[in-house]
Amino acid sequence: MKYWIVTFGCAANEADSERIAALYKSRGYTKARSIKTADDVVINTCMVREKAENRVYGLVHNLQKFKTQNEKLKIVVTGCMVGMAVREKTGKMLSLLAKKMPAVDEFLPIEEVGFDTAPIRTNRNHALVPITNGCNNFCTFCVVPFTRGREVSRPFDDIMLECHTLAEQGYQRVTLVGQNVNSYGADLVSESVIPAIEPGSSFLKNDGFRVKPGMTDKATYVKHLGRLRIPTLFPHLLEEICKIEGIQDIDFISSNPWDFSDDLIDVIAKNSKVSRHIHLPVQSGDNEVLRRMNRWYTREEYLALVKKLRAGIFGVTISTDIIVGFCGETEEQFANTVSLVKAVGFSKAYVAMYSDRPMTAAHKTFADDVPHREKKRRWKILEEIINKTNLRAGTYQ
Repeated sequence: MKYWIVTFGCAANEADSERIAALYKSRGYTKARSIKTADDVVINTCMVREKAENRVYGLVHNLQKFKTQNEKLKIVVTGCMVGMAVREKTGKMLSLLAKKMPAVDEFLPIEEVGFDTAPIRTNRNHALVPITNGCNNFCTFCVVPFTRGREVSRPFDDIMLECHTLAEQGYQRVTLVGQNVNSYGADLVSESVIPAIEPGSSFLKNDGFRVKPGMTDKATYVKHLGRLRIPTLFPHLLEEICKIEGIQDIDFISSNPWDFSDDLIDVIAKNSKVSRHIHLPVQSGDNEVLRRMNRWYTREEYLALVKKLRAGIFGVTISTDIIVGFCGETEEQFANTVSLVKAVGFSKAYVAMYSDRPMTAAHKTFADDVPHREKKRRWKILEEIINKTNLRAGTYQ
């Protein structure tokens, strides 16, 4: 029996597909030479943009033709589309998926693919290492909390064991993957984030958090950007991975601006193994749009963080994500994004036209009222300022 995996989406989905491959290998399957020779085709889906969702429907439609030639062909759909469907409690979304894709034989929740077997990696030098899954931030445009659920951190020792094993196998590069790596370990450190200690509690008070004894010396309590945020173990994790002999290059994605701590900047600055390139999604350069997006910082705070990164980390470069045409975005508000882009000088930007996503707060609350033509115009402006200019200058990273 042979399998073939098609992956849509981000690095987290790529890492998930490597674990799916390991699952099939443990069942005695081997990888097919092509999608046409596979007995099982697994489609790992993305829901971040409508375009990615439509590509899945198109692929399943094309595979349906193969079933007339191979009756044993099994089509399995997993990833974010299934994650959202199984979390929708009424079952209507899962029924809708089955109706749209009648050729699919199985809808597989990615949570059923565990970490019991080592992933089958597609790169022999560079390894993706998941450290968290899910997200607690609920940006109004983002579907991730609904496709992957609330944030869950992998056990610290499991991550360290995986990295040590990778070094023994000859891997020199690792990328730590999470929807927001900065908050890694918040669920491992604190039982709950509350403003005071309950009477008679055995927990220690530290900056307003109730913290499990024995973990306080490892945690960073993020006060960055003017807000008391969460306890995180990410600076500690990053520093410990830097100590592993054999691992030469360490990167991480993604990293939200609102909890990028001073401790994390210090760890990066003093460890040459850590990449000097930081991906720091801004999404918009206008404060009102940021507020509607539920992004917990202002443009001024973002620019202050960029200044701190450049002062603290020699040679740092910064890339970003930007959404144009978000609900209600005016020409003036877009101009504020343009001015921020010029002020920062990003090395690269992933610019996306806003795509209305089901279940998000923006879908329920705001009107998708910026015409597609206008979104496209704004997208072209930012592409020219950031990506094409860098490409011509030879600085595109």
